[in-house]
Amino acid sequence: MLNYIWLGLMVIAIVVGAVNGKLPEVTKAAFDMAKTSVDIAFGLIGIMALWLGVMKIAEESGLVKVLARLIRPISKWLFPDVPSDHPAIAAILLNLSANWLGLSNAATPLGLKAMEELQKLNPEKERATDAMVTFLAMNTAAITLIPATIIGVRISLGSQSPQEIIGTTIFAGVCATTVAIIAAKTLRRLPLFKEEASPPSNEDKPAS
Repeated sequence: MLNYIWLGLMVIAIVVGAVNGKLPEVTKAAFDMAKTSVDIAFGLIGIMALWLGVMKIAEESGLVKVLARLIRPISKWLFPDVPSDHPAIAAILLNLSANWLGLSNAATPLGLKAMEELQKLNPEKERATDAMVTFLAMNTAAITLIPATIIGVRISLGSQSPQEIIGTTIFAGVCATTVAIIAAKTLRRLPLFKEEASPPSNEDKPAS
């Protein structure tokens, strides 16, 4: 589906640019954004290496198991289908922690790692599990205790009190996260979103 969406956006951009006589600008913007995406990708390599290394050290040292035990009551409620000592729980915790601290790009590799671990538990690889949906909702609406990126933008624009955004950012994040969790927990119970039971195989059918 995403492929069709991206294709549609590209076609619309080309058609609108051609109609308005701005096709050269569209072409230039495409090349500029391609260069930007490469810069971002290379910039993430170091961050991914660092945080995946930190996660590996945490696993080998036993810290992951300690954290898993501490958050077991919450993780069992949020992700009942994921074992409390599974590496996915550690990746989810580190991802959310990075978001809470406003580390922005540092949270990305941990989020990818969490999804990778959750996918290992997914019996149907072409469909997202309830745990994946819940994690994605929480990740998107993440609470940010220190919005470093926004503070940096405000400083660059000459704000006299760049840190005054912290209170409203935390409040907005708490509200968004609460709504995201409630929505994920509620929608999973609706018949439309429940997983369909797979038909029994010939081996499971009683002999006539």
